[in-house]
Amino acid sequence: MAEQLRAIRTRQTILAAAAKIFEEQGYQAATISQILTEAGVTKGALYFHFHSKEDLAQGVLAEQDQRIIVPPRPSKVQEIVDVVVLHAYRLQTDPMVRAGVRLTMDQLTQSLDRSGPFLRWSEVGLDLLQQAQAQGELLPHISPVETADVIVGAFAGVQSMSQAICEYGDLGVRVAALLRHLLPSAVVPSVLASLDLSEGRGMKVYAEALEAAEMRDVLETAS
Repeated sequence: MAEQLRAIRTRQTILAAAAKIFEEQGYQAATISQILTEAGVTKGALYFHFHSKEDLAQGVLAEQDQRIIVPPRPSKVQEIVDVVVLHAYRLQTDPMVRAGVRLTMDQLTQSLDRSGPFLRWSEVGLDLLQQAQAQGELLPHISPVETADVIVGAFAGVQSMSQAICEYGDLGVRVAALLRHLLPSAVVPSVLASLDLSEGRGMKVYAEALEAAEMRDVLETAS
């Protein structure tokens, strides 16, 4: 058990170091040597967990949405809103998420498969939109597949603009504006009127999601 915990901690240390270097340098410029120095581990320890720089990058891409998730909501449209604002808040506060997004948006990383995060977020959105549709929360003409892709694509553009202008400083404001413009074209008015689209929503959802994640960890450890 002690060895397993050490291995988990070492892997997380390496991923955190890789995220920092990828965010600062970009995928192409980043080197294994820089990541080793940042992590303070041996080359053998790194290659035990990750076989290449590409493997490290895929680890960072996968890590950003593994633990902190939005608890289920009665309104699936509100749950979609909360997924979006939570990711925006984490972009402002979590280096792992920022590094993952930089890797995803970096068109120079031709050798790296960057499709994973886009496809995963579209799948999350599609599932919630289909549930919202089944509950009568969407307008009759809405195609959940199309709407999921529009939301993911629009968010990608807004976060990229915010990063370029002020390093995500205004991302909460921009995302709230995005949702106010997108949702009326997809959501029935009665549901729309009940939504919390406030700029501080991301912080509240993060605190709730973090508490839920910590509770899951406690239960998993106890079992």
